[in-house]
Amino acid sequence: MIATVGLFILLLGTSPAFSQTTAPVNKGLVAFGYIPSNARDTTGDTIGGIGSAIALKPGSFAKAANGTFKGTLVVQPDRGYNVDETVDYQARQHYVDFVLTPYYGSSSLSFSDAAKTLTLSYKKTILYKELLGNPTTGLDPLSIRPALAIIPELPVPDVKTKNQISIDAEGLVLNSGPLGGFWTSDEYGPYIYRFLPGGIIDWVIKPPTAAIPHIGGSVNFTSSVDPDSGRAANQGFEGLTASPDGHTLYAMLQSATMQDGGTDDKTSRYTRLFVYDVKLFPKLVGEYVVPLPQTKKKKTIAQSDIHYLDGKKFLVLSRDGHGNGDDTSQSDYKSVDIFDISNATDIHGTQYDNSTAVAPGGVLAADVIPATYTPFLSLIDNTQLNRFGLHNGGDFDEQLIAGKWEGTALASCMESEYPDDYFIFVAADNDFNTLDGTMVGQPYSTSYGKNVDNQFLVYRVTLPMVPRGSIH
Repeated sequence: MIATVGLFILLLGTSPAFSQTTAPVNKGLVAFGYIPSNARDTTGDTIGGIGSAIALKPGSFAKAANGTFKGTLVVQPDRGYNVDETVDYQARQHYVDFVLTPYYGSSSLSFSDAAKTLTLSYKKTILYKELLGNPTTGLDPLSIRPALAIIPELPVPDVKTKNQISIDAEGLVLNSGPLGGFWTSDEYGPYIYRFLPGGIIDWVIKPPTAAIPHIGGSVNFTSSVDPDSGRAANQGFEGLTASPDGHTLYAMLQSATMQDGGTDDKTSRYTRLFVYDVKLFPKLVGEYVVPLPQTKKKKTIAQSDIHYLDGKKFLVLSRDGHGNGDDTSQSDYKSVDIFDISNATDIHGTQYDNSTAVAPGGVLAADVIPATYTPFLSLIDNTQLNRFGLHNGGDFDEQLIAGKWEGTALASCMESEYPDDYFIFVAADNDFNTLDGTMVGQPYSTSYGKNVDNQFLVYRVTLPMVPRGSIH
């Protein structure tokens, strides 16, 4: 059972009983902020798509004596402004400093005052590249670079004329150890790349054959059409997270593989979670089926991010695309939920890693028990949004909640009285929608016709399953 606590309880002081609960508790929205849609990074490109993945820089989150918090978010955009076609956008991450001033009151703030509860300041950018400096690209991979030694075959635009790794970056995990660096998952492969601190690729994880896109019996990484098997187009490793010690990595497909019902959103709910031991050389050690939520009309709500809680339970951000950036302003489902693999069947190393479907036509195999999935924290509750001058549905203005929420991060509330309380940061991908943009040196104005800012929300929650001290 998952509980929701009214904000008036926070205002008057949460009962100690709530800190002792064994059930997760949503205590409400406490902050909002945004980066304008026409902001630029140090390369001159528009800062956009940054909600695709976010992570707190290890050791940066701190509480001040006045009750405010400061820290640094590392945010990772996807493949650039690509409404009409993909572009030669080098994958990257941005460092964004923030000051969080949680608001627990019940009165509604104006939009301008609400935006002061989470102030965001862009600081720098790290570009992704190969060992010898060859930059990555966002262009659709229409070709393949052959495998070499321990490096698998790689997606590239053209192996002869544009032999650069195509990355549509989605998941992000920062390594907190002395060597630093980070992991990024992408949608093209779907692959997982390990980077040195300066943004240089030094390892590539290729998932089992079941996830690799094939067309006509051959590997084909293009995102322009659905393959015959493997990950669906633009439905790769959207979610990536790791254990606190960094030794175990978890990657989840956005929705079902093609052979598991990915051909239709009414049959694509059974996605897969892959678990890797990455302490030394990456090794697949687990694989589970996770049932995604569906609408009343049985349409699958794909997931956009996952976050480690205790190794069995995970946060998962599932959402539709309605809101600012879409043609429909009213969203029906945007939620940070919880799934649990405690009793799920581990299918790694079985026939399901090859050509055998685990959920043909969207019907799960009888010998497989899926994870359990429980709704938790809705992002479209207008009672919460209105307190910060925001709304779901209605006019297409700057107060309309964004359509594509894709990144999550956790931080401790640092209150000894409530040791199980955390802030959940949630960020939106604005698809680089701006009327005043620059991409790869060229000016552009979005065909969407409106500016869509880079929005961030912060919620306070109680998560008793998280081992105390594992999240700072």
